[in-house]
Amino acid sequence: MTMTIAQTTMRNAALMAAMLSMLAAWLVTGGCATDPRSGYSPHGVWSDDIATVHVPIFENETFDRNVEFQLTDALIKEIESRTPFKVAPLSRADTRLTGRIVNVERDQMSRSRDTGLGEEMVYTVTIDFEWTDLRTGRALVRRESFSAHGMFVPSAPTGEPIELGQVGSVQKLAQDIVAEMRTTW
Repeated sequence: MTMTIAQTTMRNAALMAAMLSMLAAWLVTGGCATDPRSGYSPHGVWSDDIATVHVPIFENETFDRNVEFQLTDALIKEIESRTPFKVAPLSRADTRLTGRIVNVERDQMSRSRDTGLGEEMVYTVTIDFEWTDLRTGRALVRRESFSAHGMFVPSAPTGEPIELGQVGSVQKLAQDIVAEMRTTW
């Protein structure tokens, strides 16, 4: 038995409506997990009793300058855009997110067969950080040797600057730190 075009269109519309209805129900009731290992929950992934975070400039124990400023800036923007928390001065903050850059490395990933020069390079930033509840003094999240990588291609014809790898690793670190803030709830 063959279906007419009108029947096929009606069936596809009904399937689409059912899928959209299921998606809406999932987003409203169970789209957020309190813990990735425990399944779904109607509760949010952020703590309801925290409203503000203080983010001082990260310490930098390396000889690479300005990474601490870039990381702090990226982290503030990530917190403001992806969490319900607001960044605030220490005097008005519920929590504080501190950290230090402990290592910066540049590693060669590939070499040109023609010249022997490095083609792809990786810029890796390793940090230690701690998110502390200022009201209780309790550490909410603490991570050591937390790192992210950014790739760049310094050789011709691309000629990408090292800053491209630096920005890539800093952006990834900011995203990963915010993700770590989420998993504690």
